[in-house]
Parts: sequence; C-alpha cells; structure tokens
Amino acid sequence: MTSTVLVTGGAGFIGSHTCVELLSHGHEVVVVDDFSNSSPGAVEAVHKLAGRPVQLHRADLRDRAALAEVFRAHRFDAVIHFAAKKAVGESTRIPLTYFDINIGGTTALLHAMNEHGVRRLVFSSSCSVYGETSTVPLDEDSPAAPTNPYARSKYLCEQLLADACAYDPGLSVIALRYFNPIGAHPSGEIGEDPAGVPNNVLPYMAQVAVGRLPELPVYGDDYPTPDGTGVRDYIHVVDVADGHRVALDHLDDETGLRVFNLGTGTGASVLTLLAEFSRAAGRPIPYRVEPRRAGDVATLIADPRRVERAWGWRTTRDLAAMCEDAWRFQRLHPAGYAG
Repeated sequence: MTSTVLVTGGAGFIGSHTCVELLSHGHEVVVVDDFSNSSPGAVEAVHKLAGRPVQLHRADLRDRAALAEVFRAHRFDAVIHFAAKKAVGESTRIPLTYFDINIGGTTALLHAMNEHGVRRLVFSSSCSVYGETSTVPLDEDSPAAPTNPYARSKYLCEQLLADACAYDPGLSVIALRYFNPIGAHPSGEIGEDPAGVPNNVLPYMAQVAVGRLPELPVYGDDYPTPDGTGVRDYIHVVDVADGHRVALDHLDDETGLRVFNLGTGTGASVLTLLAEFSRAAGRPIPYRVEPRRAGDVATLIADPRRVERAWGWRTTRDLAAMCEDAWRFQRLHPAGYAG
C-alpha cells in the first residue's frame, strides 16, 4: 500500500537511503531536516536516484510552530522518525544536548502527530540500548542497560512511545533497534557524509583512505574479544532502509509499541572491518590504537530471528559489499556532497 510518509532526518545517512526505498516503492515522501549533520546534497541525490521529487522542509523538530506548519501542509499516513544526534563518544561530552535534541524532538513530534490525527510511527532506535552484556547474540527481550547518554536518550524515547501508546490505544509504533549501519547505495550517489570529523568508524576510515584524514584511531585493543578490539554487528545501510520501509507495511498488524532488532547476527571486530575496507580500497589504512572510549562496550551482536519470524525479512548484503559500496561513495565524492 502506497502512502504519504513524513521522514524526519531524511537528509541523513539512513534517512536518505530510506527515502530512496520509499520512493522506489511508490510512496510519497516529505522530509523534515535541519541539516545540522546532513547536507541538502543528499536530498538532491535521492531525487536523482529515485526519479521522483522529495518535498523538503528545513526545520528543527523542537520548533513546534514550524512542525505544525509541516503537518498542516500535508496529510500524512505515517511517520518514520530518524532525526537525532547519534555519536556515543560525543554524547558523553554533551549529554544535555543529546537529551534536549533526541527526547525533545521526539516529544514535539508526538504532540504534532496527536494534534493532527497521525497514529502510525516507525521509530529509529538503536542496539546501544542493550549496553554492556555477556549475552550474545541479543534478542529483544534482553534487558536494556544503556551505558552512555546517546543510548539512554534512545531508550527513554522508547519509554515515551510506550506511554503514548498506553494513552492512545489507536497508536501503532514499531521501534527498530538496528545494529551498526555502514555502506552506501550501490550507485555511489548517496552515502555517509557527516559534518566535521566523523564520529563513526567507517566514514572515518573512508576519509583516511581518500586522504582527508591521516590515520584511523582505534579505541581500545584490550577488550575481551578475539583481537582485543570492539566487535559489532555491521549491517548494510540499504538493508536498514529496506527494514524501515517494510515496517510501514506492518504498522497495521496491531496497535501499541513493538520492538524489533535489525541485524545480521554476525559480528566483526574493528580490525576485521579495517582489513576488509583496505581490501575494497586497494590500499592499507593507517591506524593508531587509543585508549577505550567512554561509553563503548566490547560486543554487540543481534539476534534477528524475531523480525524474520514476524515479517519474513532478513538482511541480504555482507561485509564485503558494505565496504565496497562505502568506498565507491567516498571515491566518487572525495569531499562529500560538497565536492
């Protein structure tokens, strides 16, 4: 079923890829983004890839007057909510900013949805809500134990959504706890282009490979993992985007809040990722080991079986494809969308 979908943060890394998936499947897409960590170039690239326009509103979700204007201008069938700050390390330095933006933006969005009768929401959550755990892999019933302000903000948003669903029995929300998204669209037209110095490992790695940064910092080589570096369940961003699109089709399955992991079920260490990306780029990536970063955990790997049982959905792309596609975007856009 096609529909008109509001995508908050739709110019960001995952948001832009999700817009392509939505447009390619016949949905109408409206984007709200403040471009604090994204580029209008991503929206232009989405239009080029999909062959259909995106309607764009530049606004901060916390600006309730501006958000109300967006809701008055369109009749939305559903919302996919990405807009948030997302860097673990940064969140430990500016926690109040993370709470203000991530929780404040979600609260303002829920108010606007309630006022305009929109009752279908896909929320972009995070595997970081699980925190430090000895359980591998993690299923959705694993206890939440966030270890940093970013993760706490995501978990608090989930709790807000649960309370909103209790207040409004007609509200249907799916929270997707996706693991570590990397890669880029296979065309190389859209990818990860963070503002300033990247906070995440693969875009940092890619900028080293293209000569924008001198070497990759590897935070910690003394974790209880096979090579001492952190192990993560890396998932291709196009798979993440497809998971959000498919979630729209299941919002009407039942009301209330439902939580699903999106992941591959397979972990890779930072050094494994580094070796695979070096292979894709055809050159060694220099790196240096730094002390552990505050808020990081040793291992995060998804148990993705719930979403497969419920929807018949699973990931389709491996680590090699993630690295090859990410390198293609960086090679074609050495200075990002501005270059």
